[in-house]
Formats: sequence, C-alpha cells, structure tokens
Amino acid sequence: MKSQYAVIGLGRFGASISKELVQLGNEVLGIDKDEEAVDEMSSELTHTVVADATDEDVLKSLGIRNFDCAVVAIGDDIQSSILAAIVLKDLGVKKVVAKALSELHGKVLDKIGVDRVIYPERDMGIRVAHQLVSPNLLDYIEISKDYTIAELSVPKRICGLSIRELDPRAKYGCSVVAINKKTGVIIAPTATDVVNEKDIMVIIGTNDQIEEFENEVIG
Repeated sequence: MKSQYAVIGLGRFGASISKELVQLGNEVLGIDKDEEAVDEMSSELTHTVVADATDEDVLKSLGIRNFDCAVVAIGDDIQSSILAAIVLKDLGVKKVVAKALSELHGKVLDKIGVDRVIYPERDMGIRVAHQLVSPNLLDYIEISKDYTIAELSVPKRICGLSIRELDPRAKYGCSVVAINKKTGVIIAPTATDVVNEKDIMVIIGTNDQIEEFENEVIG
C-alpha cells in the first residue's frame, strides 16, 4: 500500500526527500509559502499547495491528520519550523519528522515531541569524515545514539572466509546483516556464507565494535 507523506518546505532538502519518496512509490503533498518553489515541484509530486504550515486551520483544511507522516523541512526559519512541528503534533499526525539546523533547534524539536529529528549537514559531515579515514568504509549511518550501520568493502586478505570463521558477533559484538555480491544481496547471511574480494558487508553494532572489527579484520 502507498503511504501518504506531507513535506513542508520545498527547498533543496525538502525537494530531495519529496522526489525520493515519490520514486519509492508513495504519495506526497508538498507545502511551501513560496509560490515559485511550489510551481517547480508541481509536476514532480502527487499534490502541491502554496500555504503557511504554521497556520492550524490551513493544515486542518488539507486533511493533514490523515497523512502517515509529515516532514518539516523548512530551510532557515527556526521559528516557523518549531511552530509547524507543534501544530502537526497538536493535530495528531501519526509521525512527525523534522530537520534541525543546530543542536539547540534539535533539542527544542525533541521537547515538543517530534518523532525523529534529522541533522542533514552534521550527519553528512560525520559520514564523510569516516569515509575519509577508512578507505574500506563505503557508508556509515548512525541509527541511534548507540548503534551504527556500516558498509565495508571486503579486502583480499579475508577473501574465501565464511561468516563462521570471521565470527564477528562472538569476537567483536557486531553482526553481518547482509552481503552485497555481484550476483545479488544475501540478507541475514548464515554461518556458512562466504565473503569474496570486493563484496560489501553490511554490519550493525556500536561504533566501538565496528571500529574494532574494521581495524582487526578488514585492516
């Protein structure tokens, strides 16, 4: 079933999220005060509307509470971002996700009950830094304060070893949740699955566990 998303703020971040959600087969309502931004996205999204998302009556009239998720992607107006998030929570939207421009902005969004706060610039900076210092690290996503998912390229030195032989869970506390091979992706690999050079291992664990595994196994 298609999910319905409302994206408030159609700047670079909001436009990017909106288009990707549509690509993934969802219905997206784009909302922005700027008529030009709305016009630009009108052919890309399911619906677009020029509206002030801090106005409760306007959001009510759009049937916002019936949406599965609302994303507050307002650019540089922190006050509007916070007000829009408050209105969405008051109207009972099932899930509210909001972009934070700073740690303080994020704390306020947390306090008002936003379900997920995204720090796009900070998170991208962290991911780029990790990729720069670890050539075998292809991607790095922090999924909570404690846990991370990392994609690691398999080097020649461990080519032909099975998951049992690598034994990441017992030795390091992290788990291989997928192996991306040329022939396809193995989800939840078994102990007998073997890694080959240039396969990509998707690993979940704490930062420390993944770092230890990377240093000792990947090298």
